[in-house]
Amino acid sequence: MIRLDGFPRSESRLPVLDVVIPVYNEEGSIPLLLERLDALVAQTAEARIHVILVDDHSTDASPALLKEACARREHCSYLRLARNSGSHVAILAGLEHSRGDCAVFLAADLQDPPELIREMLAAWRRGARVVWAVRQDREGIPWSEKLFSSLFYALVNRFTQVRLPSRGSDFALLDRMVVNALLRSVGANPSLGGEIARLGFSQAEVPYVKQARRFGRSKWTLGRKLQAFADAFVSFSYQPVRLMSYLGLLVSLLGFLSALAIIVMRLAHVTELEGWASLMVVVLVLGGFQMTMLGVLGEYLWRTLEAARHRPLYILEDWHGVDGLEDPSLRRGQVVEAPGPPAGAR
Repeated sequence: MIRLDGFPRSESRLPVLDVVIPVYNEEGSIPLLLERLDALVAQTAEARIHVILVDDHSTDASPALLKEACARREHCSYLRLARNSGSHVAILAGLEHSRGDCAVFLAADLQDPPELIREMLAAWRRGARVVWAVRQDREGIPWSEKLFSSLFYALVNRFTQVRLPSRGSDFALLDRMVVNALLRSVGANPSLGGEIARLGFSQAEVPYVKQARRFGRSKWTLGRKLQAFADAFVSFSYQPVRLMSYLGLLVSLLGFLSALAIIVMRLAHVTELEGWASLMVVVLVLGGFQMTMLGVLGEYLWRTLEAARHRPLYILEDWHGVDGLEDPSLRRGQVVEAPGPPAGAR
């Protein structure tokens, strides 16, 4: 049995809310982000807010800006991953080092307004364990990207074992119980939205409009989108393998019927059999089909291999204002300590 105890919700004690923000090359948005977070901390009387800024191994001035900000703010902590691992892993690193009654994660590009956190906090205080900030609309992106996003969530909800908000969400508040469950159950290739939805718990939604990006450019490239699509399906659905089985049976049946028809025509002398062109078509089609099947199976086998290796999900290269975890069994990452002086050195 796994204990997932959260902190008791007491009206006499001010709850602690951890705000986890993954950052990757966002030097343009960091000053305004910190300004809006400071205002949020000052205006939120219903909770004490602690901000955990996770640098996903940025290559611009982001690390220096974040460390300086945390050195001047008691309510900020800083983590830096040893390599770029993606926003989902960065969020999980921040959640591991959170200790609040609840935690919220959002992007650093200010497309997700930090001010919405107060409304999400109110929904949590009403009893919801998971509060999704659901996109009602998205500003500043082409229709093709909106179509891709809608198609992605429609396919995930139709063909996997999880149910995500139909318009999408990458901004959510989690109760401490949900955070503990997530850290214990997440796999080697995390698809964060699906992992949270799979856990269950009582859920609520808060609608908002995702704002246009004001600084820099999106890191959400086509390659990352395809990877997220593959991770979601391989992690939460057996449908691709089942589809390959059905297609294999269908192709075998068609091949059997074709062979039977050829034998009948040959015995009846209905037509001469001219085979090179048709044979090449069949060989190429079947060869492509078999390679597709091997590719699908390879996706599942690769993720099984990654899980069997038990490698740390991330490695911390630098940190500021972060203590060790209260429960070491939750740790999915690894901390690289700086070497001390040699023995006998003064």
